Amino acid sequence: MHKNDMNDAKEKWLSHLSNMPGEIKIIPYDRTAPEKFQKVRDFIQSKLGKQVRVEHRGATALGISGQDEIDVYVSVPPQDFDKYVLLVAELFGDPRSLYPLQRARFRAEQSGKKIDLFVINEKSEDWLNGEKFAAYLRENAGALEEYRKLKESGAGLSTQEYYRRKDAFIEKILTA
Repeated sequence: MHKNDMNDAKEKWLSHLSNMPGEIKIIPYDRTAPEKFQKVRDFIQSKLGKQVRVEHRGATALGISGQDEIDVYVSVPPQDFDKYVLLVAELFGDPRSLYPLQRARFRAEQSGKKIDLFVINEKSEDWLNGEKFAAYLRENAGALEEYRKLKESGAGLSTQEYYRRKDAFIEKILTA
């Protein structure tokens, strides 16, 4: 995908967030998140096989404040994307959003904690950029601290404004 196409897709996604009611709520890091992630991962792999790559991402994986959810990613080869979307749908119901051959988002719960579960094409820009961003934050304590503060300052913002700010920070890191 070309950079202009990616920017158009990102802007389209951000603009749809203006329809989401309410304000962003940020909570302190939940120390039980790794254990809850492990249970979700074990459940998915018990149904789909140990070979399935299931990763913990997002704020709880980084050990910082966030939106009171655990981000779980099932990264799959592009040729297996549709197959895994169907298999995960058997476990968690229909996807809440689906971008063909890119990502599908599901909602689950583990011990009272919201789980945002994604089936994602391991060759997609979203996945590759997410890996690069997370690695950068794990290796750069100053950037991680700046990201934590950005997330915490997002409390009370509209969903669209919160993600617009977050996206600008991520873009700054990815293009540095």
